Formats: sequence, C-alpha cells, structure tokens
Amino acid sequence: MKKIIFITFLIIVFLASSVTLAAEKTKVQFWHAMGGWRIELLQEMVNNFMALNPDIEVEVQYTGSYGDTINKLNVAVQSKVAPHVVQGYDIATQMLIDGEVGLVMQDLIDADPTFDIGAFMPQVLNYYRVNGKLYCMPFNSSNAIMFYNKTLFEKAGLDPNKPPKTYEELLEYAKKLTTKDDKGNVVQAAVCWSLNCWFFEQFMATQNAPLVDNDNGRTGRPTKAIFNSDAGLKVFTFWNDLTKNGDMINTKLEDWTAARNLFISQKVAMLITSTSDVALMVKSAQENNFELGSAFLPTPADAEAGGVVIGGGSLWIIGGHPKNETDAAWKFVKYMTEAPQQIKWHTGTGYFPVRKDAIEGLLAQGYYSGSPHDLTAILQLLLSTQNYNTNGAIIGAFAEMRSIVASNIEKMLSGSMTPAEALAAAEKAATEAIRNYEGL
Repeated sequence: MKKIIFITFLIIVFLASSVTLAAEKTKVQFWHAMGGWRIELLQEMVNNFMALNPDIEVEVQYTGSYGDTINKLNVAVQSKVAPHVVQGYDIATQMLIDGEVGLVMQDLIDADPTFDIGAFMPQVLNYYRVNGKLYCMPFNSSNAIMFYNKTLFEKAGLDPNKPPKTYEELLEYAKKLTTKDDKGNVVQAAVCWSLNCWFFEQFMATQNAPLVDNDNGRTGRPTKAIFNSDAGLKVFTFWNDLTKNGDMINTKLEDWTAARNLFISQKVAMLITSTSDVALMVKSAQENNFELGSAFLPTPADAEAGGVVIGGGSLWIIGGHPKNETDAAWKFVKYMTEAPQQIKWHTGTGYFPVRKDAIEGLLAQGYYSGSPHDLTAILQLLLSTQNYNTNGAIIGAFAEMRSIVASNIEKMLSGSMTPAEALAAAEKAATEAIRNYEGL
C-alpha cells in the first residue's frame, strides 16, 4: 500500500513538474509576410528552432502582404499588443525607424560577443544601415532578375544562349517573340513584369540613377524626388513602347501571380520578376516542358554602369516586452540568419543568402553547378556597383511614392499621358508626399 502511495506521489510530482515546465516556456510571436509554399518552409524552420530550444515557443502568424503586415503592426503597437518579431519590407525601413517601434539591432549586436556581423554580405548590409547603424536584421533578400524561355527563343530563331542585354536588343527580340493570330490579336507576347514601382526603382539603379536628393536620402533626409531625369524617361518610354507595340502584357497593380502565370503558361517569352521566384520557375519549367534561362536586367545601351537594389525583407525586434522575451526573440532572430538556415531558405525559395559563409558553403558543395539560375541572381548582385544609388533610397514616404509612380504608369499605359507627362507628374506628386512626411 505504501508503495502504491509513493508511486502515485511520484506521478503527481512528475505531472506537476511537466505543467510547470510548459508554463515556463517563453513565448515569442513572429509575424511574417511570406505567402504560398514559403509559409510551410518558414514554419519548418521555426519548428527546428523550437526543437533546439524547448524553453521557447514561437507562435508564427502569416499577416498578409508586406504592407498589410506593417499596417497591422502599427495598430498592434498602439493597442500595446505588438508581436516580438516582425518581418518588415525594405521600403518601410525609414518609417519604422521614425516610429521607434523596434529595438536598434546594432545595440543587440554590439552587446553580443558571439555575433559576427562580418559574416554578412556587405551588399545587403549597405541597404539596411542608416546613419551607420543597423536597425533590423537582414533575412530574405532579393533583387529583380530576368527569366526567359529558351524553347520559345529557339522556335523564334533566336540564340537561346544570348538573352537581350539592352533595351534596344529586347525591343528587337520582341519582333520575333511576339506572335499574333489572323485577326491581329496577340497570341504570345515577348515580355511581362508585374505593374509595380519596384521595377522602376530597379531599372533606375541599373543606370546608376537616384530616386531622391541627398544621395538617395543616405546623407540627409530627402526633400524631393529627382527621378524625372534622362534615366527615368528611358524607363517609362521603354515600358510604354513595349506596351504600344503589343510586345508586353501588363498585369493589374502588383499582381505578381498573374505575371508569373503568363510566363509559366508560355504566353510570354520573358519575365522580369524577383529572384525569390527561382525555385518556382525551375519547377514550373520542368512541369511545362520548356528550358529555362536566366539573365541580368537589361539596361539602355548607353547607360552608366549601376546595379540592382536589395529587395525583400528583414526581421525587426519590437520593443516594449519583458527582458526574457526580448532575449528569446534575439536568439530566434540570430538562429534564422545563421548559415544553415540561410542555405535552407535560399535553396527552397530563391532569396539569396544574406551571409558570405552560406554562399561559400554552397560553392564548396558544388550546388551552383546544378543551380545556374541561383548563380545568376547572386552574380548580378555581386557585380553591381556599390554606391548610394544601388544601395537603395531611404524615404519615409516610400510606400506613398510607390503608389504615386505606379498610378502614373497606369495612366501612361492607358494612353492618357505621354511618358514625359507621366514621369513629370509622378515626380511632382512624390515630392509633395516627401515634403508632407518630412514636415517641410
């Protein structure tokens, strides 16, 4: 009888201890903006972290697009129910800094002797450093890239190993790649990209041209937009000419999926999109029986050498939480940017690693010999000139500026404005938005 009582006592103690241990887990809320198949991959990475850190529970929540995520964050901060870690997108950098909602990542790095910021890609850090400080942790970085259908190139009598390098070449290629039926309707167009200001920004950077004054907002707060330039007009004219000629199919505003599907279904021969689509494009080309090619973004033949700008997102640690929760959030953020996780994320999506040692590891394994499109993406970044124009603009009113530029592009494509008129109107409205944000 005593033995039974003793065993029962042990069981009760064990169960009580288990409940206590479960209750003592530190919870970290993580909001992200990764849709599609990336949701499962991200959850898998989080699960691996929790397996290694059983005292930490990370609650993952998909919160919609980047813009939606930031809007929800602002509401949550005001309601004092903010998450611990948020994936913010590139253009929200200055706005989040000004809002003082996040801890300064540089302070956490400086206080942690185990963390080596020198292992990170300088091209990535150059974007997120503002006034010499890193306010967030780079995580999913990308830039624009051009995919093309080698099978359709051969069918059109073009060399599948020579993608167009310039606007002029692309326009020439388009004459052979665009096909029409007996009634003059376009059956297959040459090119497509999502109707999105991000591509305008990339096309400007490849010409080494700024978007705003004060060195793209890098040496001082911007006071005006300055993209109504020769470089800007070349981009608008190129976009407009392709559309008027029937060589380009335009999507609805920011409809990335539609642009991808046009290419996957072989209704367009070339697609300009994010490097984060590499894995999807490789899989889709295999499933739809065409050979995939990849290339750097085309530029005007006489353009000054520039480069691509970092896109994608970063991880912000939000302030106002107890120290143990902030410490757990910092541990989680560090884990997500370690080489093994960056390799997993890179090979599973197409976002390139933010760390040098991750790329070195993949090179040593021979990964890129079998994944040429990932290599195209990384080489385009590595060969980009590094300066204020290619490091990307820092603008508090960036989201509003993007909306303004896209709206005027739509007016141009509809024929209600010429490229010059649309560009001038976009710059004027963007300047007004900047001045309102800055209180000028």
